[in-house]
Amino acid sequence: MAIESLPLPPFYDPEAVGTVYRVPYQQRAGEARAWAVEHGIRPAREDAFRLGLVLIDVQNTFCLPGFELYVGGATGQAAVEDNRRLCAFIYRNLHRITAVLATLDTHRAAQIFHPVFLVDDEGRHPAPFTVVTVEEVASGRWRFNAALAGRLGLTPEAGQRHLEHYVRTLAERGKYALTVWPYHAMLGGIGHALVPAVEEAVFFHTVARHSPPELLVKGTHPLTEHYSALRPEVNTDPDGRRLVEPNDALFEMVRTFDAVVIAGQAKSHCVAWTVQDLLDDLRAHDPSLAHRVYLLEDCTSPIVAPGADFTEAADAAFARFAEAGMHVVRSTDPPDTWPGFPAAFGKESVSHA
Repeated sequence: MAIESLPLPPFYDPEAVGTVYRVPYQQRAGEARAWAVEHGIRPAREDAFRLGLVLIDVQNTFCLPGFELYVGGATGQAAVEDNRRLCAFIYRNLHRITAVLATLDTHRAAQIFHPVFLVDDEGRHPAPFTVVTVEEVASGRWRFNAALAGRLGLTPEAGQRHLEHYVRTLAERGKYALTVWPYHAMLGGIGHALVPAVEEAVFFHTVARHSPPELLVKGTHPLTEHYSALRPEVNTDPDGRRLVEPNDALFEMVRTFDAVVIAGQAKSHCVAWTVQDLLDDLRAHDPSLAHRVYLLEDCTSPIVAPGADFTEAADAAFARFAEAGMHVVRSTDPPDTWPGFPAAFGKESVSHA
């Protein structure tokens, strides 16, 4: 019979998930070791069935009310509710999760999707959520901010040429036009950090299972967007030179682990595009590996805002992923009941002595 899920540790407070607080690391470290002893939890290196947990951009900037790109969803509490379930999933399955990989959307002010990168004829920057089209760049409605050129290692002419190349490439791919986002996920700022409650759960797992997480930084290049954790939206300059090396950490986790669970924000954007790029890579190498991927549908939400409800697009993406062989599951269901998992999943990570 499969080992039952673990209880939630006494310090976990679901009401604190939507707040910023300092994680008491030393205290939690001692509690994690005691928790492992109390429940007979073995080190992750002993796992016979290796389960990876991937957290996509579970950062304050996306997940806490009042921050820059909060994913409130239809209820206004979507990301907070998602993270309550996510924290509970981590704690209840501490003995099952072998390793955690967390992506971190990481930006500076002067990037192609932030207001200061662009100016009009009077030197004014576009407002957040402005959509910049090929026609507007060609007509001079929006131009590269030449004052940034030296700091970005460009000439004003090269910066303008890249902007024209960038919006044209996006248009040719038919995905979307360049969107000017509010300044968000700023490196060194509080918005960039993992949500404290999730960070606390990951830290607790690290100590209890002797398994440090992998933190995957994305989005630092000033001349491209990086929604997907695998590769940027446009990865060449006007002369065809590569901007960013693709990151294969997620692909390698799927290739080398028995199962990989994915959660995070937002379902309609960074989660959907990361999973789509992952699926494309799996199809190119071994399509059967798609069956190792599990999507926590109750730990991710689409962007819903006035005039921009991406729920339908997000649901359609998850339907495509399921059709390709990935599994759409719920965090509240024990993993040993998920399709494709061994009946006694988890018991090898717990001592019965």
